[in-house]
Amino acid sequence: MSVPSPFFNAGPAATVDSLAVLQLKRDLQVPVLLQQTNDTTPDGYAEGIVLNTRFGSFPHSTLIDQPWGSQILASKVDTGSRAKGRKRKRDPQDEGERLQDKTAPVQAAIVAGTGFAHLLQPTPESWTISLPHRTQVVYTPDYSYILQRLRVAPGTHLIEAGAGSGSFTHASARAVFNGHPASSPASTHRAGHVYSFEYHQPRVTSLREELTTHGLSDLVTVNHRDVYQEGFLLSHDTQSPTSPAANAIFLDLPAPWLALRNLTRSRISSSLYKSLSQPQTAETAQPTTAFPSEAASANPSATATPGQDSDFISPLDPTTPVRLCTFTPCIEQVQSVVSALRQLGWVEIQMVEIANRRLDIRRERVGYGEEGLKGTIGGPKDVEEAVRRLVEVEGRFREWGESMKAGKGGKGDGDEVKVESKGGEEKGQRMTQKQRRQERNKVEEKGRKTFKEGMLVHRTEGEVKAHTSYLVFAVLPVEWTEEDERKAAEEWGATVQPQVKETGKGKRGSKPANGPSKDGKDTEGTSTGQNGVAQEAK
Repeated sequence: MSVPSPFFNAGPAATVDSLAVLQLKRDLQVPVLLQQTNDTTPDGYAEGIVLNTRFGSFPHSTLIDQPWGSQILASKVDTGSRAKGRKRKRDPQDEGERLQDKTAPVQAAIVAGTGFAHLLQPTPESWTISLPHRTQVVYTPDYSYILQRLRVAPGTHLIEAGAGSGSFTHASARAVFNGHPASSPASTHRAGHVYSFEYHQPRVTSLREELTTHGLSDLVTVNHRDVYQEGFLLSHDTQSPTSPAANAIFLDLPAPWLALRNLTRSRISSSLYKSLSQPQTAETAQPTTAFPSEAASANPSATATPGQDSDFISPLDPTTPVRLCTFTPCIEQVQSVVSALRQLGWVEIQMVEIANRRLDIRRERVGYGEEGLKGTIGGPKDVEEAVRRLVEVEGRFREWGESMKAGKGGKGDGDEVKVESKGGEEKGQRMTQKQRRQERNKVEEKGRKTFKEGMLVHRTEGEVKAHTSYLVFAVLPVEWTEEDERKAAEEWGATVQPQVKETGKGKRGSKPANGPSKDGKDTEGTSTGQNGVAQEAK
């Protein structure tokens, strides 16, 4: 691949024809494909291509070649020259003027007085927040835990059923990435790959376009497939289907137990296949077995005939254990999934629910010097400030009392002044000491760096705002056949079994299996082998 994906190597700054993410506020991010033109765009903007947001307008020319993380100020956009909203039809003589306007040179952007955004490089985390939603999205707290439990590493082959909006697809592509396949065709290492399955054709088309734009098309294969009926093999419509040889599986489906029938290492019996067609409960589930082969032999009439497995192709990697995760919102679905997993020989089954609470980090400014300012807490910041405030109030009352005794008279507590309007006339209002202090604080705030002041604090969200889904994890071990048992016995049986017998006779410093010891006490029928592990004597 000639151009690396911006999700893996975005470079130090934003470039033309690359994906960027514009962060407007904490949970509001907008993806933008940066483009640069030498002519005015068809929209009529003299500044070229412009991204309009609620926080201002941002021409692409102000984003290109800017380092990632930069604060981009909004620009003043000339929207008045756009030829839109005309009620009359264009005359033939207007065409020349319109074409001339479109080919006019792009004007330099002028910085606006307010509004800004931050330019971020694309990552699976930023893409999850900013992507166009087509279905329910698997968010970062969920897919980060899922990838860790599935032990997805560079070189892993992962099956994803239910691609949806592509959030988990981008995260898993980064997790399995160990080099682009086209960059080293002669390499013998196993390249990581994601095999994504989706039954909805419009979502498949949209996801393929996004992956091509993001430079991930050679790492992710998107298949339009109903995995309930057609399974997970590749090129299923040809005479030579191939296996994805998956090590990890993620099922984001409404009925995952229907897809589990097609995720076996060998052909299962027809009766078991039919029993998994309906939701399973503890009352309706069949007796559990250890492996799919045992499930097939439980009913001799439904067991596959000899030679029938010769044409069976499993979508799983036969040499490694396979780890699975299902993403289901209802507990009834979890019950059906767990029952199906037990019948198909999956082990280490566990259900997990992710309850994510975010931390709100901010600065708190407290004190009388912050009165009247936005986002502050009024009142004394410590005991000393409270005491100074009390002394000040008592001093004013003392002065007022002395003035009353001197016969000056007057109303109020001596802490009020008249406020005059611009014309010099009194408004009839009096400004208190607190109001004067607030006005003074607003004037002094203009020369302060308030973003560096105050105490840095954090608060945890009081409750989980939304429930995502239940995660069911399971492991399918490598299938151990009679042929594997015979090979292991031939290779290791001749060396392991005599060693056990020798340790039972008390050789190599071990105690005798039975009989009295040196202290006259009988042993309990156990002996310690060469490695120090107690073994049962024969």
